[in-house]
Amino acid sequence: MSPFLWLEGIDVSYGLPMVTVANDLAEKVRDLPAGLPSGLPVRALLDSPSLAGSAVLAGHAGLDRVVGGLNVMEVPDILPWVKPHEFLLTTAFPLSQGVPDERERVLLELVVELNARGLAALGVKLGRYLAELPPRVLERADELGFPILRLPDGVAFDEVLADVFTRLLDRQAGVLAEADALHRAISAIVLAGGGLPQIADEVSRLLDCVVLITTPDGRILADEGTEPHRSALESSGQFDLSGRFMVERLRPGYQQLRSSGGTAGSGCAAMTSIVAGGIDHGRIVAYRGDGRLASGTSQALERVAIVAALTITKELAVSAVEGKFRGDYLRDVLTGLVAADDTVVAHCRSLGWDIDRPMVVVVAELDPIEASAPGVAGGPVVHRSQHERFSSAWHQVMRARDKSAPVVAFSSEVVTLLPVRPEDAASAVDHVVSAVSGDRGGGRQSFCAGISRVVTAPDGIAAAYAQARKAVSVGRRVHGNGSTSHFDSLGVHRLLSLVPDTGELKSFATEVLGALSRDSAEAADLRITLQTLLDTNLNVAETARLLHFHYNTLRYRIAKLERMVGPFTSDPHLRLDVALALQVVQMRGI
Repeated sequence: MSPFLWLEGIDVSYGLPMVTVANDLAEKVRDLPAGLPSGLPVRALLDSPSLAGSAVLAGHAGLDRVVGGLNVMEVPDILPWVKPHEFLLTTAFPLSQGVPDERERVLLELVVELNARGLAALGVKLGRYLAELPPRVLERADELGFPILRLPDGVAFDEVLADVFTRLLDRQAGVLAEADALHRAISAIVLAGGGLPQIADEVSRLLDCVVLITTPDGRILADEGTEPHRSALESSGQFDLSGRFMVERLRPGYQQLRSSGGTAGSGCAAMTSIVAGGIDHGRIVAYRGDGRLASGTSQALERVAIVAALTITKELAVSAVEGKFRGDYLRDVLTGLVAADDTVVAHCRSLGWDIDRPMVVVVAELDPIEASAPGVAGGPVVHRSQHERFSSAWHQVMRARDKSAPVVAFSSEVVTLLPVRPEDAASAVDHVVSAVSGDRGGGRQSFCAGISRVVTAPDGIAAAYAQARKAVSVGRRVHGNGSTSHFDSLGVHRLLSLVPDTGELKSFATEVLGALSRDSAEAADLRITLQTLLDTNLNVAETARLLHFHYNTLRYRIAKLERMVGPFTSDPHLRLDVALALQVVQMRGI
């Protein structure tokens, strides 16, 4: 029989169900949830009949530590058998063993190790085996905030075990009852036709905290809560510049938040995922600025996540039907199948859109995860879920900026009619694109955007849509992934893009550049030299400086280039052909 008695504490913490963890598609979520134990603080246990008369010898700052179970120490080597959030009881017999001169050092090491392993407190019966604990041990416990209690002399451990376990079970039953009451309350809200804002409001009221319901990457869908917790959350540094809550900084379950400097004191939060049918729909976050979330918050949020998943699924189904109707109608307007007259303006107004004002058309397309080679068709496919999240991000940003601005998602692009003032159209576009991009956190994927000229009347929308599509297409070919291109800034590429026969463009570049049009390292290097010469208006000294060549080396290269393409330094017509051919190679990737 084992020489010590070990009683395993009640596991009163709940994490996400395993099926939920398996189906959670969120990025950067690797650990199983670490829930807050649904137990009682040490301070509350001091009121127990069996612990009445206990004295707190040290660690008063840690009396709010949560006790989730009990353990008994009757051997010196107890460390491998203890678990976090346990209340460890001992008669001090194991502490009295060993060489007296080493006793203080051993006790110091024991207190440090017990604290490091997350124990809630240590209860010691002094007198029979150990008269008192050394002052240095108590001082160290005070520094760590690790409670050390002197148990009453006449108390038996079986009384403490029975008493504390009963209170823990009562607490666990209360937590489950609270979670069940919350579940019934929010279910009633949903059955009455309520949505995510109503769910968040009810949860924040019952748990007395701020509640956020977000998309998987942290875009706010619902935000409810009262002061002072709301102000504490806004100043906690958990939002990026675009207003996105940085969910990638949190793990599922309960946790203490850290300030931007890495120090504690920014409150505490509990987070769970909203997952249904293997699809990650978002996150629910509960926050309190004073660090006192209810112990059953994690369990309650899991119940809320079930109802929120049903609500989101319902809203997605409804919005899919409405969005298809609205999108099909706007597509007809954008492509010119329906003339944008007063009737169209009025119908758009009935759909909640205002298109009778100055605006630009923005066409945004997700970049492939693996960039294709310039000018090469195909490449990795953008998955549907990525495109839906991308569309949701545009809707979120534009809803905060202007609810009457049309935003529709087509099969491979998101189209936005962005209201602007003609004099600051560029800055307005940059602000919106930056807001959608965020800080690339939360799984945000890069995208290209094309912007049309400013439209001052509805009848110019179709032409503006064509301009924006041209801008995003040419911009990606010329500048690569993540580019934002304005139609007016395309320059000669705009004219080249109007040539439908790419074979003709390739033939032109091959005829003008000859061997320079080949896909080789030497040809690419010589093209850079040729382009730099043209950019500097054939200034040999400036070109040599920019390319870090010796002057004579560059003169040799110029002679080699003229043997390959002709006397471009003296023939302005040939120089124009060469400049156009280089742009064709850059744009088409020939």
